Formats: sequence, structure tokens, C-alpha cells
Amino acid sequence: MLSVACFSYFGFHSWHGAYGLNSAEALELRRVELTERLARLTDRRQHLERRVMLLSDGTVEADMLDERARLFLNVAREDEVVYFN
Repeated sequence: MLSVACFSYFGFHSWHGAYGLNSAEALELRRVELTERLARLTDRRQHLERRVMLLSDGTVEADMLDERARLFLNVAREDEVVYFN
């Protein structure tokens, strides 16, 4: 009787448990979601690294300096069109 109870308990949890056969699909969906998130974060990191590289080589490009100054000072010229995100 004890063997049947143990077999039933472990059998049930191997099928329906958190890491059982039924949860494999949910784990695969989570893996795909996290892989996509990793790709987005990697792209973002590469973008930021390129911007830092433009600023850190000792000379600052005039366009980037102008863009950052306008952003931080919140200014624009009269003949410019400003788009807000």
C-alpha cells in the first residue's frame, strides 16, 4: 500500500508538477520570451555602446553635442520642428 501511495504521489507530480511534463510547454514559452527580451536588450546595449564610443574618443562630434545640449536645456531654434515621443 505504501509503495502504491509513493508511486502515485511521484507519478502525479512528474506529470502535473512545476517541472513536470505538462509544464514543459509553459517553460518553452518562457524561454522564447526571455530570448526575445535578451535580443532587445543586446541591441539596446550595442546602441548605447556606439553612443559612448562617439563621446569617449577624446573628441565629441558636433551633431551629438548639439543634440544632447538641446535635450538637456530644452531649447530649439525658431525654424525647427520638434517631435515629442
